[in-house]
Amino acid sequence: MTSRFAPLATLAAASLLALPASAGTTAKPRFVTLPNHLNLAPHHPASTLAQWNGSFTDLTHKVINYTMVGTNPSTTNTTTTVQVMLVPIKMIYGSRNGNMTFDPGTHVLSNGKTVVQNTLNSPLFVAGIDFVQGGTDLGTTQYIDAFQRGNFWSSVSTNSSYHVLLGTPTVLPEQTITVSRSQGNVINNPFGSGKVGTMGINAFDSKLQTFMRSLTQINPSVLPLFITYDIYLTSGGCCIGGYHSANGAQPGGQTYSYATYVDSAGAFSQDVSALSHELGEWLDDPFVDNRVNCTDNSILEVGDPLEGGPNYGGYPYTLNGFTYNLQSLVFLGYFGAPRSTSVHSWLAFQNDESNVCPGQ
Repeated sequence: MTSRFAPLATLAAASLLALPASAGTTAKPRFVTLPNHLNLAPHHPASTLAQWNGSFTDLTHKVINYTMVGTNPSTTNTTTTVQVMLVPIKMIYGSRNGNMTFDPGTHVLSNGKTVVQNTLNSPLFVAGIDFVQGGTDLGTTQYIDAFQRGNFWSSVSTNSSYHVLLGTPTVLPEQTITVSRSQGNVINNPFGSGKVGTMGINAFDSKLQTFMRSLTQINPSVLPLFITYDIYLTSGGCCIGGYHSANGAQPGGQTYSYATYVDSAGAFSQDVSALSHELGEWLDDPFVDNRVNCTDNSILEVGDPLEGGPNYGGYPYTLNGFTYNLQSLVFLGYFGAPRSTSVHSWLAFQNDESNVCPGQ
């Protein structure tokens, strides 16, 4: 079993302190989940996210009910494509808290692409890699779809048409956040080279709510995906690489996700690793309400158990001449479901987990 950082529990609303990072703060790589904003549920949504409901009996003999994106893999052989609205966010820090701007729309990476372009060209949105796990071919597809096919391999191994795909993202107008000194500042990257900006997660999420209300293309049937460049969020200290949440319960709630893209080799949340984490968790727990009986994780968060592994759980994949890092994700068996459901009865996509969750 790989070594881990301390378990990361879902943040309760009362514990979201959203303090900016400071020179004396110990940096800890982590992801969080914001509780569902039930009070912000859309009124009379005209459309809903493609979703299905399932259940399993865990190792403590309790029935776990869950909602996931797509269609039921045990009863369908169809492809679901979810439209994605990609929203780049430019972060501006003034003379009193760093005097820097972090812009994913204009920053050019080593391959000559901007952060936005490199994200669009990644295996998260391009079906350019043949994912073969333990000698079993899961298909030439997007990474998150390959993970889900592996997750339910006992059902879809003969169903070549079963997929849950992310549509080519529509890039919406870039939004801007000017970060006040009380909300965050520029610091040396604790996990790599260069500078990064910080911002308290509560203040940041409040901005996302404003953006979602103003962008008419966003509705419950699509996934709004917010990205920043070289930014870590904070809550009682640094450093949060991403999160996902929802406004309103299933089936008509508005799901959304955020991840940062860090341009520092080997750093926490490098390139699209944080995004792969958050998309996997959105897929399997879109409304952040799939409760499980684990002491390290109260909800079905498939990325958290592996983020403390080597390279923060990431594995290299080269596509379009660039090597991306995609975080491994755990299968349902980790949460106490029958292991036979997944490919090779593995507990994780890269077979890098050997134990079920604590509490099972």
